[in-house]
Amino acid sequence: MYKLYNFQNSGNCYKIRLLMNQLGIEYESIEVNILQRESRTEEFLTINPNGRVPVLQVGEKYLPESNAAIWYLAEGSKFIPTDRFERAQALQWMFFVSAQ
Repeated sequence: MYKLYNFQNSGNCYKIRLLMNQLGIEYESIEVNILQRESRTEEFLTINPNGRVPVLQVGEKYLPESNAAIWYLAEGSKFIPTDRFERAQALQWMFFVSAQ
């Protein structure tokens, strides 16, 4: 089962939870209160040295950054186009949104 280190009020965390629910993927939600600096503890920094949420745990591996996690989870689903150009357009939109 996946583990999602997240903060309830974060839009980047929300989009991963939304996709996982849309895909019917079960996961354990681990709340990291960034307002109380829980993402800056030694323990959390071993998970993500950048000290940011969200982080998706896949087995023993950790995947930080919401768009990377979304792309990983959506692979092979209806949320990633099969057409090469349309996939590039999906990435274009993800890059645009992350730059805002």
